[in-house]
Amino acid sequence: MGGLLQVFQIPELKKRLVFTISMLAVYRFGVFVSTPGVNVDAIRRMFQENANTLFGLINLFSGGALEQFSIFTLGISPYITVSIIIQLLSPSIPYLENLKKEGEAGRRVITRYTRQFTILLALFQGFMISRALEAKGLATPGLQFEIITMLTLTAGTAFVMWLGEQITERGLGNGTSVIIFAGIAARMPSVFGSTLELARTGEVSPFAVLFLLAFSLLTIYAIIYVERSHRKIPIQYPRRMVGKRMTQAQTQYMPLKVNMTGVIPPIFASAILMLPATIMTVVPGANLSVFGKLFTPGAWGYECIYVGLIVLFSFFYTAVVFNPVEVADNLKKNGGFIPLVRPGQETADYLYGVLNRLTLWGAIYIAVVCVLPQMVYINMGASQFAYVFGGTAVLIVVGVTLDTAAQIESMLVARNYEAFMSRSSKDEGSLGAISYNRSRLVRR
Repeated sequence: MGGLLQVFQIPELKKRLVFTISMLAVYRFGVFVSTPGVNVDAIRRMFQENANTLFGLINLFSGGALEQFSIFTLGISPYITVSIIIQLLSPSIPYLENLKKEGEAGRRVITRYTRQFTILLALFQGFMISRALEAKGLATPGLQFEIITMLTLTAGTAFVMWLGEQITERGLGNGTSVIIFAGIAARMPSVFGSTLELARTGEVSPFAVLFLLAFSLLTIYAIIYVERSHRKIPIQYPRRMVGKRMTQAQTQYMPLKVNMTGVIPPIFASAILMLPATIMTVVPGANLSVFGKLFTPGAWGYECIYVGLIVLFSFFYTAVVFNPVEVADNLKKNGGFIPLVRPGQETADYLYGVLNRLTLWGAIYIAVVCVLPQMVYINMGASQFAYVFGGTAVLIVVGVTLDTAAQIESMLVARNYEAFMSRSSKDEGSLGAISYNRSRLVRR
């Protein structure tokens, strides 16, 4: 509570928090603005018929925009899809790999390419969706409707992408993750209330509701425990000359988190699995009910593919964010070494081994958290509860909350450190004045 009060006492943090909340409020307002020329009531009825399939997960990540068929129907998913493609292609395309090595300038170029391809993908998806709505009789057919839908959905995606970038630069947390977090968190109260209503009417037993709540709390506790767990690797620095002083030998620790990738693997895996559902929605005459039976969260086929994608993206993204060769070279340049391990290539091999074991356990943890709670809730008959309070949604909510809290904590530490250093300089100045005055008295 004291840390929360400090946020409001620091102008910079308060400004960032207010900005983030304002941007999320704008996003939530846009979710309820429907696309022109669309029969929203018919779309809602169609969605309710397929709510227990993968479309429920798509609607969850869009914050209910799919059900409303709002201007934010595509949401941030085209941006995530393009980001996945670019990151997957970077190791095999020398030009992209060189851009990544150029630092901030190269990242700006990659970001520009990501935005441009996001717009192209959104235009394509908007066109296909408009054709599908015409074929299903959910909208007035015509070239005008197709152009309006394309431009509206693309503009909505561009605006959500801009909101995410603004939150990242001027707000708190990663903008893309925070927007997904807002979409999930906004649906939690209504789903929780509907579950309690089912218990009140007798459709669900009170014991089942208590079990759901207890299992949800246990899942949250497990996520927090593992997300804060890390492996400490000792790094030893020998005695060395710094200026005219000889520093003592010291031992520091390199913390490697069990889950170094955060919420990226489940988000990427969900985005990949949404592609078949999106394609089926834009294919005229497609039988969504048959497709829903084949690609339903909770089905063994879906869960096996989901687990495989989580493991794949866990190893892939860990290799992106942590390079053992670079770490080993930096340790060697600074005179640091791991006890009983030679500097250079052997240090890199050692870090590779530790990192692979941690990534494997981290991938298993993410897969269990994302799959087990959802299957438990679905088997208990609480399918709607499973989408909002399932492992994937809870992992994203808890992960984004912990990352944002860590960013706030680092900013508080930095501000307190600056205040401490300024006070120390003032104290040194006053001590210097006192010693100077004392020296004058001694001379007298």
